[in-house]
Amino acid sequence: MRFDDLDEPQLLALAIGAEEEDGRIYRDFAHQFRTDFPATAKLFDSMADEESGHRHRLITLFQKKFGEYIPLVRRQDVSGFMIRRLPPLVGTFRPEKAREQAAIMEFGARKFYEAASQKAKDASIKKLLGDLAQEEQRHGTIASDINEKQAAEGEVGIEETVARKLFVLRFVQPALAGLMDGSVSTLAPIFAAAFATSNTVQTFKVGLAASVGAGISMGFAEALSDDGKISGRGTPWLRGVVCGLMTALGGIGHTVPFLFPDFHLAMTIAIIVVVVELFIISIIRWRYMDTPFLSAAFQVIVGGLLVFLAGWWIGAG
Repeated sequence: MRFDDLDEPQLLALAIGAEEEDGRIYRDFAHQFRTDFPATAKLFDSMADEESGHRHRLITLFQKKFGEYIPLVRRQDVSGFMIRRLPPLVGTFRPEKAREQAAIMEFGARKFYEAASQKAKDASIKKLLGDLAQEEQRHGTIASDINEKQAAEGEVGIEETVARKLFVLRFVQPALAGLMDGSVSTLAPIFAAAFATSNTVQTFKVGLAASVGAGISMGFAEALSDDGKISGRGTPWLRGVVCGLMTALGGIGHTVPFLFPDFHLAMTIAIIVVVVELFIISIIRWRYMDTPFLSAAFQVIVGGLLVFLAGWWIGAG
């Protein structure tokens, strides 16, 4: 149905359903953030309470005007109406992203109430819809005031620190473990095959097999190692995917050069790629793991060099 075709009972029914949906979304946000980000959870609890109050006022007016039966009219039933499109992985939301989403929701709600108020003919319905439009507009200010108060009390700063730690636990650590394993452990079979055969095609096949196999193995190992409930490391399968992909990427990086038919050119490019990979790993460890850069570089380079020498010794022996 079209918005312009809705009558007043349908307008109120649509508003009731929208407030219920928005309140549920805010409760979901609050639930997701309650353990790690209590200040943000408090904000969304407050916003959910506001939506619940709006819904109660709408239902009371509907009962007074049209009786006890409220027809089911949802956003998706009305063409041109803004449908809530939230990311499927709500648990991966950072607090600032959730607040941005809430601001978009409040703006859409205000626009709806303004349009509905203009369409309504009954004075009491027009008044309530107009009041709710103004209240939705104030919600953004209220949320901003709460944010400023929490920031002044240091709560937001604490949340930012926690968010960084969780990002490291849930994404950086699995990605770094995969990249290190893929970049370092595959050096031995790839370069052993290269020195043993001097054949770029065969070396590429060995490298591709080693990279894909290592990616699958590391992905499953990461996913099965910790369910994340106690450690706070997040969804196991997401960590496994991140770790597996980065492992495969780390090995494929110095495998691709062997697509060149010239063996010496391919070997030279592969060595350069390995140096770049080890440099990137050192940067990540310095940036996110609080490891001094020189120490991180030394550790990674020594490990990579030992594995490379093992591959050279086995392949050339």
